[in-house]
Amino acid sequence: MKNDPRPWQVLKSTYLSRQPWLTMRRDRVRLPNGRTIDDFYVWEYPPWVNVIALTATHRQMVLIRQYRHGIGGVHYELPAGVHDNPGETLLDAARRELLEETGYSGGSWKLWMKLSANPALQNNISYTFLATGVTQTDPQRLDDTEEITVHRVPPGQVAAIIDEGKMLQALHTAPILKYLLSEQSDTQRPR
Repeated sequence: MKNDPRPWQVLKSTYLSRQPWLTMRRDRVRLPNGRTIDDFYVWEYPPWVNVIALTATHRQMVLIRQYRHGIGGVHYELPAGVHDNPGETLLDAARRELLEETGYSGGSWKLWMKLSANPALQNNISYTFLATGVTQTDPQRLDDTEEITVHRVPPGQVAAIIDEGKMLQALHTAPILKYLLSEQSDTQRPR
C-alpha cells in the first residue's frame, strides 16, 4: 500500500545456534527512520504444513491427539509436520504427513491458508491444505518419538472441541474456523 511501513535494512547477521530444531540469529538492523537496533533476534524454521482432511464417507474431519512437551499436555491437532526435504513440494509434504500420522490419503487437495506463528520473531510460514474425500489406506507410520491417536470427528463437533479448549494450536484452529465459517456461509447462500 502507498503509506505502508518500509522494511528494515540488515547491517549484520550472526548465527547464535544452527541446530536442526534451534536456529537463531542476531541481526543488527537500521530502521527507515535511521535508528539502529543492535540485537534483534530471529528464529529460523523450515515451512510447516498442516492438513484439514475430510473423509469420503460422512465428511468427518481427521484429527490427531499427541503429547506436546512445550505445554506439557495432550490436545487435538491437525495432522502436521515440517517441510524439510528440499526435493519435496509443500503439497507432497502435507500428503506425506497425513499418511504417516493417520494412514489417510487420496482425495482432492488445495492450499487453504497461509499463516505465520510469530512474524515479529520467526521467519517461516505455516501452509494448511484442505483435503476432501480422503480414505484410510494404510496403517500409521510413526517416528520412534511419536505417539499419536487418530480421531474422526464431525465438523460440527470440531467447533465444540475448539470452544472447550481441547485444541490449543492456533495455527490449526484458525484454518479450521475458516473452514467452518465457509461451510456455514455456503449453506446460507440462496440456491
